[in-house]
Amino acid sequence: MQVLRTLDEARQAVSQSCVTIGNFDGVHMGHQQLLCRTRRKAASLGLAGVAVTFEPHPLRVLSGSRTPPFITLPQQKLEAIASLRLDYTFCINFTKDLAKLEPDAFVRTYLLQGLGMREMVIGYDYAFGRNRKGDYAMLREFGARNGFNVEQIGPVIIDDAVVSSSRIRDMVQAGLVWEVRPLLGRFYRVEGQVVSGRNRGGRLLGFPTANLCLQDELFPKTGVYAVWAESEARTYPAVANIGFNPTFGNDVLSVEVHILDFNQDIYGRHVRIHFVQRLRSEQKFSGLDALIARIHEDILLARRILGSSEAHLVEARQCV
Repeated sequence: MQVLRTLDEARQAVSQSCVTIGNFDGVHMGHQQLLCRTRRKAASLGLAGVAVTFEPHPLRVLSGSRTPPFITLPQQKLEAIASLRLDYTFCINFTKDLAKLEPDAFVRTYLLQGLGMREMVIGYDYAFGRNRKGDYAMLREFGARNGFNVEQIGPVIIDDAVVSSSRIRDMVQAGLVWEVRPLLGRFYRVEGQVVSGRNRGGRLLGFPTANLCLQDELFPKTGVYAVWAESEARTYPAVANIGFNPTFGNDVLSVEVHILDFNQDIYGRHVRIHFVQRLRSEQKFSGLDALIARIHEDILLARRILGSSEAHLVEARQCV
């Protein structure tokens, strides 16, 4: 998949296209339905399949810091879209001036002139442009006059509720990482670099940990989790603690990962953590012996969970 970032790049790369448009935070199962439909429709009509999205996220530009944490960072979002095998993603620089643009002007400039759009696929609730006037009715009318068709896709329903970014965000923050997997089509994950910690895991407790400096915005509820740790294209079973280490009286949030049956030096490496299931909440122990005993229990439980077929690291994302 090629990422386009300017109108000139779009005009040079694409002549005729089938387009879907959205913010795609999380690239969840609802987004995947849109993106896969766009890819299949484009292939059947001999068009380029294009996902149009925005960077920064419009909410971040219009609301500043008063936004919820995003599920995926920009590069993570592009990687997830690329896994669905569209031909292009047109990543438009979002500004306050762009927000003021009338929907018909946006469609004409960016989609018709920029991408040669002949087909468009949108979600059931998508609207864009000034005052969000660019809805399905407006697009159908505009398309009839300008030579493109519009298809609207209904919501994806899982567990009797619509799959949405806000629902996923709430579930992750509540620690419901096992329950959120069907909505994402994958386990929720974060990533970052292994940095020096307080050197307590291996020295004091006998369980060496990788301390992560994470780049993500959205974190699961504090506690202990069974996870998969991924580094340099290899995946390892692990236990992760997100929290403040109350037994040691810390007041700074940390993310520490104990990789099972692993003794390599990974300082400085980039590691991705896939959250499988929350084992327990964080708690303060009476001393090191009680803490060590509980860590042993956590590891035994994590081994059982990660050894089950349901916990295998297989993503649902695919376009057939």
